[in-house]
Amino acid sequence: MKYVVGVADMAIASAPGDVIVTHALGSCLGVAVYDPAARIGGLLHVMMPMSDVNPEKARSNPFMFVDTGVPAFMTALFNRGVDRRRMVVKVAGGANVHDNEDRFAIGKRNYTVLKKLLWKNNVLIEAEDTGGSHPRTMSLDIDTGAVTLSTAGVSARL
Repeated sequence: MKYVVGVADMAIASAPGDVIVTHALGSCLGVAVYDPAARIGGLLHVMMPMSDVNPEKARSNPFMFVDTGVPAFMTALFNRGVDRRRMVVKVAGGANVHDNEDRFAIGKRNYTVLKKLLWKNNVLIEAEDTGGSHPRTMSLDIDTGAVTLSTAGVSARL
């Protein structure tokens, strides 16, 4: 089955043949997590770095923000059987696609908050494709754990 993750959302899958995909990762971040032994994986699409800009939205949808979405995503993964010692984490996005001057630096801030949060929890990123000025589509194949990125019609494994 193919799962499509929208902005400020996530999906977890474990059936053979499952693929999870998210589109239009501009300043947003895509976080793919895969447990190769359990063959369980998930994909998160977060928009903003910190929930303190809108605590009410964070309560209703924690996946909108890095600081609330990543912990909620990890908890959901652990509840489905992912073992943190086997997790493979890959990240994409964090681009500057709208503002040549990058006044708000949302992509950079998203990435910084994510790195700090993962580091504090002893979670390493195995591969990443972040920054730049182009949006990405990210997909996770549950059979293999392969993460594929597509940018302007060109696909590559991460």
